[in-house]
Amino acid sequence: MANVSSNGDQLIRTYEDLLRVFEEAQDPNRQYIGIEVEKWAIFVNTGGPLPYRGAASILTIFEVLQAEYGWQPIYEVEGGPLIALKRGDAYITLEPGAQLEWSGAACCGLHQVAEEMRVHMRELEPISSKMGIAWLSLGFHPFAEREQLGWAPKMRYEVMRNYLPTRGKHGLDMMLRTCAVQANYDYRNEEDAMRKLRLALKLAPLISAIFANSPWVEGEAWGGMSLRSKVWLDVDCARTGLIPQVWDPRSRWMDYVQWALDVPMFMFIRNGKQVNNAGQTFRNFWKDGWQGHRPVCADWIAHLNTLFPEVRLKRTLEVRSADAQAGRYTCALPALWTGILYDPRAFEEIEEWCADWTLEEVDQMRRKVGEEGLQQLFRGRPLYQWAEKLVYVAQEGLARRGQHNAEGNDERVYLKGISELVSRGLTPAQEMMAFVNSASSFREAVLTCADVHERLAR
Repeated sequence: MANVSSNGDQLIRTYEDLLRVFEEAQDPNRQYIGIEVEKWAIFVNTGGPLPYRGAASILTIFEVLQAEYGWQPIYEVEGGPLIALKRGDAYITLEPGAQLEWSGAACCGLHQVAEEMRVHMRELEPISSKMGIAWLSLGFHPFAEREQLGWAPKMRYEVMRNYLPTRGKHGLDMMLRTCAVQANYDYRNEEDAMRKLRLALKLAPLISAIFANSPWVEGEAWGGMSLRSKVWLDVDCARTGLIPQVWDPRSRWMDYVQWALDVPMFMFIRNGKQVNNAGQTFRNFWKDGWQGHRPVCADWIAHLNTLFPEVRLKRTLEVRSADAQAGRYTCALPALWTGILYDPRAFEEIEEWCADWTLEEVDQMRRKVGEEGLQQLFRGRPLYQWAEKLVYVAQEGLARRGQHNAEGNDERVYLKGISELVSRGLTPAQEMMAFVNSASSFREAVLTCADVHERLAR
């Protein structure tokens, strides 16, 4: 789901200018779903990563998608490198380590989301087969050392590459070696936005556990369920985590704005060139400027996109805590959130269910979930028991939505596989490890079980 500002060149003068992005986005009648799926291209014969440039590369794929399927190129600056594609309201963009991110157009239901994904996969299949590559979708790269992965040529990534290592141990691993599946949701008004934000933040570590899917690093099991979740604990505490400022039930958009103002920036763009002000908070940029420049609304929009909490508020609510999933579970993430966030009965039931969960408890859950997954104890009970409740309520919410596909299935079909796993106390990581441990070839087994194209539910 795209995030667009209608007045990007306007100078920021008042708090109203900062709030406008949220005010313009609210809509009492819109309940769309957006999905973002990240994945790596891997050479099947070697397990090596597909580079950005070369005879067989990301650019090769971009050229085919433009020539054969009507995708349009996007350049960060005129004459600069190709960094993304656009077709209608859908985008294909690059993460720092040349991970491909597909962002579907906003859809009114999960069946449309799933069909858009199928179309995207079908378009990739011929060129992927010709180039001898597979698409892997799990939370942490199972094969590559950090030095083996090249950098996508985006200006912001260059600044982040130098700045984030000064803020935490794992900034570069986050950028190069992680992948996620994320979903985006609309909000009716300020109260609705903040209630959804608070609830999603409380549930974020439980979602991380349900979708824990990164058990390997550099060809070996590291001993836990979600290395991606563990990496995010030490990236940059100023821009990640659970946003304590919005946990008060009385919090408003302004509380989110005040938090965002105190997060350091990376850069801004003037006349097609980057201006590096890494480390300066947006609040200070607003107050004092930088080398004669003053902030405009486009700078604020860009800054909001550099905040990486477990749940992010922009023109949509973006839930961010799940590892990337193989095809059979990819739509389970938006299905679970849709059943909770878009059904009033389910939302109120879960809101009441976790009303007394404290920030300290949830943060402790977040810090353990990478290693322990659904076996972690929360209030004396393993997380999988809490997860069963959450999945059940989401299924009921989806049933009440009453949206059916051509096969007669309602949207609960996308939760079937993950529900069965949760009922056994298992994560996708454990399912993959069981498969891989019984195989003769580690690489071939991972390529099979983590394939993003592998049977999307119908």
